[in-house]
Amino acid sequence: MKVSRAAIDMIKHHEGVRLRPYRCPALLWTVGVGHVIDPSHIGVKYEDRKNLPIPAGWDRVLTMDEVDAILAKDLSKFEQGVARACPVSVTSQGMFDALVSFSFNVGLGNLQRSTLRMKVNRGEYEQAA
Repeated sequence: MKVSRAAIDMIKHHEGVRLRPYRCPALLWTVGVGHVIDPSHIGVKYEDRKNLPIPAGWDRVLTMDEVDAILAKDLSKFEQGVARACPVSVTSQGMFDALVSFSFNVGLGNLQRSTLRMKVNRGEYEQAA
């Protein structure tokens, strides 16, 4: 299953779209729709991140087509993760979209450990909501 256009639009609306790189609250260079430019910076101590230069080639304005391509690639990782974490429990496009959006926001590891996932996998859909 693939995330719907409506879910992509909702993610873009709530996450925001930035065409120029910026430092997120975690002081990581980020662009587009919450895309961390250099994931290796996550391993750098928080207080040292402010000294990290913007990664080479990223000090520019991106086009919406570039942002959409980066987002599509990022979302494919979360689509695959949701399919692995909830292999038979996802029964609708809306449920899949919600789980991908949740995972995009908090990370796949947090989905894996979540009460949300346990309830979805048990078929306890009302309680998961």
